[in-house]
Amino acid sequence: MSGDHRFLGLLYLSPYIIGLLVFTTIPFVASFYLSFTDYNLMSAPIFTGFDNYWQLFTNDRTFRKSLSVTLFYVFITVPLELAFALFIAVILNYKLKFINVFRTAYYVPSILGGSIAIAVMWRYLFADVGVINMGLTAIGLEPVNWFGDPTNALLTITMLRVWQFGSAMVIFLAALQSIDKSLYEAASIDGAGKWATFRHITVPLITPVIFFNLIMQMVHAFQEFNGPYIITQGGPLKSTYFLPLYIYEEAFTRFDMGYASAIAWVLFTIIMILTLIAFWSSRHWVYYAGDKRS
Repeated sequence: MSGDHRFLGLLYLSPYIIGLLVFTTIPFVASFYLSFTDYNLMSAPIFTGFDNYWQLFTNDRTFRKSLSVTLFYVFITVPLELAFALFIAVILNYKLKFINVFRTAYYVPSILGGSIAIAVMWRYLFADVGVINMGLTAIGLEPVNWFGDPTNALLTITMLRVWQFGSAMVIFLAALQSIDKSLYEAASIDGAGKWATFRHITVPLITPVIFFNLIMQMVHAFQEFNGPYIITQGGPLKSTYFLPLYIYEEAFTRFDMGYASAIAWVLFTIIMILTLIAFWSSRHWVYYAGDKRS
């Protein structure tokens, strides 16, 4: 390749390279350094060693509460979201009339779900005089205090996340459509029922896609911010005070960027550890084409 062609290739790539450096690489490295400093955005950072981390793990009850709430949210939300997405994908895999319209309708929430407008809508839906309580009253049930009770508040945020199953559903649907139909025909001839066929043919063949969706949805769940910030502001009693919300308030409300960076790196470490555990476990349950394991 000539020098002119190489220069032209770099020129085409330059917007991505500049964006990667300015908005990802440099902030990533800078946050790591700032996590060891006392920095209030107004004056030069002062190096303090591991003081921020020591404070986090020994004296910060808010951090422990936020961490436990975040982990509980992730471990509840991700399995529910994946199960619901797979369930809908199996239904939409059938050849039905207007099936493309239904597929589009189920995918739309994943596009809009992370927006501020949807979070505001969700807040009004579950308000004391919102549509949900109006519906409960109409059928003779007592209205629910969705935002005043810690359990109900976390349930509300969880339902918002599960409602955004569209992206995982589309990937599951593509995987289901790629399965060789002759395998189902052979299973039917052997007398296998629908549940046995799903368990022994469908699930093993889509385990790579299940693994991919697991990683992606887990990372997204750990980064949940709009829902708790707009709907509950982290309350009540910090029952929805997730780590991203804590990071935001430390950085831009209390202007303690060093401490916020330390929390962010703890969150990054947790995600990385759980991702490595998932990759390690995948050898026992993820099967790829041509895999000779029994």
